[in-house]
Amino acid sequence: MIFWWLIPTVLFLSFLLTAGLRRYALASNIIDIPNARSSHAVPTPRGGGVAIVLAFLLALPVLGWAQLIALDVLIAVGGAGALIAIIGFMDDHGHIAARWRLLGHFCAGTWALFWLGGFPQLSIFGMTVDLGWAGSILAAFYLVWMLNLYNFMDGIDGIASVEAICTCLGACLIYWLTGMQALVWLPLLLAMAVLGFLFWNFPPAKIFMGDAGSGFLGITLGVLSIQAAGASSQLLWAWLILLGVFIVDASLTLMRRLLRGEKVYEAHRSHAYQFASRRFGKHLPVTLAVAAINLFWLLPLALCTLLLQVDGAWVLILAYVPLIVLAIKFNGGGLELADPRA
Repeated sequence: MIFWWLIPTVLFLSFLLTAGLRRYALASNIIDIPNARSSHAVPTPRGGGVAIVLAFLLALPVLGWAQLIALDVLIAVGGAGALIAIIGFMDDHGHIAARWRLLGHFCAGTWALFWLGGFPQLSIFGMTVDLGWAGSILAAFYLVWMLNLYNFMDGIDGIASVEAICTCLGACLIYWLTGMQALVWLPLLLAMAVLGFLFWNFPPAKIFMGDAGSGFLGITLGVLSIQAAGASSQLLWAWLILLGVFIVDASLTLMRRLLRGEKVYEAHRSHAYQFASRRFGKHLPVTLAVAAINLFWLLPLALCTLLLQVDGAWVLILAYVPLIVLAIKFNGGGLELADPRA
């Protein structure tokens, strides 16, 4: 592991960049002011997620030069992530119409899938399924949903950072234990980039991630999961299990709001994690609970899909059922007034 120095370098770079971005945001009055739809009460600088983007993307040429990662994968991850970060950055500093944002999201997803060679065959309930072009179309929607749900779920201090770190390090452990060490570099360096930012974002947050950072994390995690599927469809199931907290909360909330006929693109505070943070009166217990669920529930199940060769689709169902129950218990997607502490 000659290039081990990349690990602390990315972490330290992200830490320093976040500090610099915080000073810039304070000097330029780039502040998130609390309103009726906010989950925070103190004006806080935003846009710190750019540090994650830069620290991670600057490491990609080194990985390519060292031939640690295939060039097409680097182009897929770097190109899609950079485009989403640019769109998010522009939206953080102004406003981009929803239709143009969505077009950019699909362009990024299509770019990534093109360089990855489309969506691979998938083993589901013991059957091998090759969806061809339909699979690539579904995968594009999956990537767009991933980046948007990550934006939706970045609503309290540290939660998006903790989810990304747990997911990436969980995937690294699976890769290491199953002899797929060549896949470790990208999620490991992404985890380090997020960890450097988390120092400033841990409750109580000194800076927020912003759309540039959350959207970048969402699509990058999605692309890494599809890259993993090319090595083994069981790895895709493992990634979906590791991402379960965010996928379940965001999807349940979206479906319940759609059924009520609400405008789902409008800001709201009706995710389960948001109700939970108001119930407990602070962000820290919820962020730590997400880490605990990932560590003690989702990671062991994800490991089972590879180490015990249990069908990933069945394990996914087992993993998600308690998460759905938990999200319903905390009124995910419910009317905000239904929570007496809302």
